[in-house]
Amino acid sequence: MISVKEAKNIVLNSTQDFGVEEIPFIKSVGRILKEKIFADRDFPPFNRVSMDGIAIDFQSFKNGQRGFKIEGIQAAGSEQITLQNSNNCIEVMTGAVLPNNTNSVVRYEDVTIENGMAILNIDAINNAQNIHVKGKDGGIGDLLIEENTIISAAEIGVLATVGKSYVKVAKQPKVMIVSTGDELVGVDEIPLEHQIRRSNVFTLVSLLERLHIPSETAHITDDKSVLKAKIESYLQEYDVLLFSGAVSKGKFDFLPEVLDELGVEKLFHTVTQRPGKPFWFGQKFFPSKNDENSDKYTVDKYQMNTIVFGFPGNPISTFVNCLAYFYPWYYKSVGVEVEEETVILGGDVSFKPNLTYFLQVKLERENGLLTAFPISGNGSGDLASLVKTDAFIQLPSDKTEFKKGEVYPIIRYR
Repeated sequence: MISVKEAKNIVLNSTQDFGVEEIPFIKSVGRILKEKIFADRDFPPFNRVSMDGIAIDFQSFKNGQRGFKIEGIQAAGSEQITLQNSNNCIEVMTGAVLPNNTNSVVRYEDVTIENGMAILNIDAINNAQNIHVKGKDGGIGDLLIEENTIISAAEIGVLATVGKSYVKVAKQPKVMIVSTGDELVGVDEIPLEHQIRRSNVFTLVSLLERLHIPSETAHITDDKSVLKAKIESYLQEYDVLLFSGAVSKGKFDFLPEVLDELGVEKLFHTVTQRPGKPFWFGQKFFPSKNDENSDKYTVDKYQMNTIVFGFPGNPISTFVNCLAYFYPWYYKSVGVEVEEETVILGGDVSFKPNLTYFLQVKLERENGLLTAFPISGNGSGDLASLVKTDAFIQLPSDKTEFKKGEVYPIIRYR
């Protein structure tokens, strides 16, 4: 049995590079950018009008002029026109190119237009007002988006602006999620008194969807030979296997034995934590294609492997282990750095076992500070308790009393 810190270090030292793919930019929300995005021209690319109104020569205003004859209209998207007489003005629309020989824009709200004349209703304006100056946001060649950024709607707009119709992103791992146990039936079935519906597998599917990782699911009964045959094929086909159940010490918990027989290297089994203590983690190495015909392989010749997360079958155990271990493993694999978040404990907690405690909490603002209020549930099988909470606060194993006002790490799921 190892500590949470040791387990996490082992998991993070087993990350993989899944490569890069190029996809349509509009499909890239939530994906991890794998190239730097530079400005292909100045931002904005011209002196841009930022208010509907009239464009004038500021010097005329300084000279005391308040009435301006309208020479024409500069519409957004039309070629730049030129003010012929500095005592006149041009009507301009938001987003349009600023006309030549003008340098200030007075909004329509401050102007009265009658008989082709624009009369100013204000006594003060500034030079270059209501103009978004060419290159102010960035010059041609400037770095706009760093590599390894998680793409959001904000990045989509920038990608469109610089003409990146296709963008390079990290490939997602190919994942199979497996539930085990004869007591489980389908969601649309009516369970007998001794049965329950499958739920953990769909919780895991949803947790992976938050990372924009597609996954497949399977259910295997408590038959060792069937379990072994199915897992052998999954190891060949998938980058990651996520199991829920069959890793404890029950007579039908065959998974650790089967994985060992299939050559999956166990990196640890059981962690000093609650919930989720009987957590199994390992990896299966495969030879590189160049060495397929060789009789001997060495570790440094292996270029691919399958990672196996064996989570305990209790719902809260599966849930917290996915967040605490799979999420950091994935982020490191694709090059994303995630800062640890902390929160103030909102009430006293006593926890006697020498284990790290992932305690369910409700997050609220108290005196302007994010505070975690402990919510008592009915153990790691109490799936419904997740609906009432927002996060797990991680309480360390080196103490038994935790006081209101102390600060600890949290793992959010809302």
